[in-house]
Amino acid sequence: MKKPPLHSLADLGALRDDIRRQQALEAERRALAAAEAARLAREQQLFSLTVGAVRPVKVAPIANIQRPQPTPEPRQRIADELAALHEALSDEVDVESLLLTDDGLSFRRPEVSLDVVAKLRKGHWSIQQQLDLHGLRRDEAREALSEFIRLTHQQGQRCLRVVHGKGHGSPGKEPVLKAKVQRWLAQRQEVMAFAQAAGPQGGAGALIVLLAGRTR
Repeated sequence: MKKPPLHSLADLGALRDDIRRQQALEAERRALAAAEAARLAREQQLFSLTVGAVRPVKVAPIANIQRPQPTPEPRQRIADELAALHEALSDEVDVESLLLTDDGLSFRRPEVSLDVVAKLRKGHWSIQQQLDLHGLRRDEAREALSEFIRLTHQQGQRCLRVVHGKGHGSPGKEPVLKAKVQRWLAQRQEVMAFAQAAGPQGGAGALIVLLAGRTR
C-alpha cells in the first residue's frame, strides 16, 4: 500500500509510532512461535524418556497365495433326491396286474397300443442308451436305474436297454433282479412301456424300455 506524503512533523511522528507497533506485533508473534516449539520439544523429550529408544518393527513378508475355491456341493439337494428316490421306487408295489401275460411279461401304459409293445420286443427302434446292472446290490441297482431314467428322459432319448442279467448267479438260478427292475420301471412316470429284449439284444437278461417324449 502506498503511504501518503508527509506534510508535517506530526505526520512523521505518526509514521514512527506505526512502525513501532508493527515491530512489537512481529516480536510477539516470534515469541509465541518459539514458546510453541519449546513446548513440543519438551513433550517429545518426555516421551523419549518414558518409553526409551524406539525402533521400527520388522514385518516378515507375507506370501499372497491364491488358492482355487472348492466347487460348492449341493449336499442337501443330493440327500433330498436320494430320499425321494427310495420313497418313489418300492419293492412292494404290485405291478403284476399291469404286466401283459406274454412270455416276457411286457408292460404298457393304457394309452400305449399293443403294436408298440410288439415293436419293442422285435427291436424295431434303435437303442439310444444302455444301463448294465450286473454286479450291483439291490439299493445300488435301484438308484442307478432311477438316475438313468431321469437323465435319459431329460436328454430327450426314448428307446433304452436295461440289462439285469438272467440270474445264473442267484440262489436257485432265479432272476431276482429282473422282477425288481420291472417293478421299479413300472413306477416311473417317464416309462411308457417295456418288453423283454430279443435274442440279439440280450434276450431274457435285458429289457427294452420306451420313454415318454419330453414336454417343453
